[in-house]
Amino acid sequence: MHETFADSASRVGNTGASGSSARTAGLASLAGILAALGALSCCVVPFALFTLGISGAWISNLTALEPYQPIFAVIALGFLGYGFYLVYRGPKVACAEGSYCARPGSGRVAKIGLWTATVLIIIALGFPKLAIFFL
Repeated sequence: MHETFADSASRVGNTGASGSSARTAGLASLAGILAALGALSCCVVPFALFTLGISGAWISNLTALEPYQPIFAVIALGFLGYGFYLVYRGPKVACAEGSYCARPGSGRVAKIGLWTATVLIIIALGFPKLAIFFL
């Protein structure tokens, strides 16, 4: 079987595009986790530290981030939406046999990161409503 240079180049290009998509989804999940941690830093982190017995005057400085919680939440939701789109609804391209994108675990890390960030952002947004039950 003869494979032309154009066929080979298109196959290699598709593999790179899918690998790039998986990398982009992973970066979007990482950015979502970081933004969710930013949203958590004003309310949940001080509560968790107090629960663990860690205290100090420096913890009150974390509550100064409370005005920025909606901004962190919007950023996290934007990255989560983009990451979920790339992982679940994004364009599927053909992968070469044996390449990274052909393995079923290639998107597993991105999915775990996206769902972790989703849980964190739900906690961050729901904590002010549920805090009355803990205090």
